[in-house]
Amino acid sequence: MRKSALDPRDPRTTRPLHPSRAQAYGPSNRIEQAPCPICDGMRYTVPDLPLGHPDFGKAIPCRCREQERLARRLRSMQRMGTLETLQRLTFESFIPEPTHLSHEKAFNVRRAFETCRYFAQEPEGWLLLTGTYGCGKTHLAAAIANARIDLGQPVLFMVVPDLLDHLRSAFSPQSDVTYDELFEQLRTTTLLVLDDLGAQSSTPWAQEKLFQLLNHRYNAQLATVITTNQRLEDLEPRLRSRLMDVNLVNHFAIIAPDFRAGKNPVQSDLSSLALHNEQRFDTFNARRTDISGEE
Repeated sequence: MRKSALDPRDPRTTRPLHPSRAQAYGPSNRIEQAPCPICDGMRYTVPDLPLGHPDFGKAIPCRCREQERLARRLRSMQRMGTLETLQRLTFESFIPEPTHLSHEKAFNVRRAFETCRYFAQEPEGWLLLTGTYGCGKTHLAAAIANARIDLGQPVLFMVVPDLLDHLRSAFSPQSDVTYDELFEQLRTTTLLVLDDLGAQSSTPWAQEKLFQLLNHRYNAQLATVITTNQRLEDLEPRLRSRLMDVNLVNHFAIIAPDFRAGKNPVQSDLSSLALHNEQRFDTFNARRTDISGEE
């Protein structure tokens, strides 16, 4: 006679836990919308097993509880991100053709806008946005994330230094999310947006965690958006190698100056200050020459 394996987790071989016994396993907390068809809202089931089976009569958590746990975990990790404070950063609020820029720079900003809007419609591969401080990278990255959320699609938006802080704090017993849960969600989420790569501390631990995260998403070819104001040659070599893969990564360099400087062209030119970063008081030699050029 053929034997049939009874899986305690199989809804076809389980029955809802009787209400009189449910209290022994915690409150029922019935689902407000519609009760779970497996446990009838009791959140536990009793496997339909033969007498003598080691799990006979034991109540086990229903699979709907696992779905609730995953939903709570996702909400907790979304709270760790900064997207809630960036809801104003959308494609509608972005100025794709700034009038105070030269034709070349305005055209570049327009192309960046169109590239990001196209990516937001159907994220695929990696999108790398580079450029100076305040050129619109974060706005466009947040606009992509907000557009996906408006479509009901999952997305995680994290500032890289904050991400590493959350990973460290996840080791605490008081953390709502364990380290393994947080790191796994970051590695596998449908769309991950990482803002300000390169602003994090360059400790070996931080470098290794970032490499592990991005290497997994690189190998799995999961949709990822990354912004940085660093030169690629200044990034950690392993990360740089993956970011330079033209088969996966669409690298768009935004050449606009700092938008935060406003429309004053003199202020906008301040963004070129990085060219003079070696000219400081501590590097100035007051005794170098007099007006005549003599010592």
